[in-house]
Amino acid sequence: QVQLVESGGGLVQAGGSLRLSCAASGRTFSSYAMGWFRQAPGKEREFVATISWNGGATYYADSVKGRFAISRDNAKNTVYLQMNTLKPEDMAVYYCAASLKNFIQAREVNYWGQGTQVTVSS
Repeated sequence: QVQLVESGGGLVQAGGSLRLSCAASGRTFSSYAMGWFRQAPGKEREFVATISWNGGATYYADSVKGRFAISRDNAKNTVYLQMNTLKPEDMAVYYCAASLKNFIQAREVNYWGQGTQVTVSS
């Protein structure tokens, strides 16, 4: 069992930056691929970024490529999402996700966090 707790969301102006963190419980954090999804009101949950168990591979949605960066610290059981040059369309609830396999689809996720709100003002 893995529990995920996100933090770092908030209100930011367009063009600004935020860093999300996701702290995981359990001793097997390094066994999991980690990632982030987001869901805006009235829309489906969408993939944002993922990182392999050792941080050696990352993958991004086209909409965030070049602006967001995912990283992890296995010693701290934490995954991060650095979000730069934020746009109003990035506004959503951001969810941390964990899976024993590399993933880009929500159905492949084993564990979810509770979500953290990111609001971008124009």
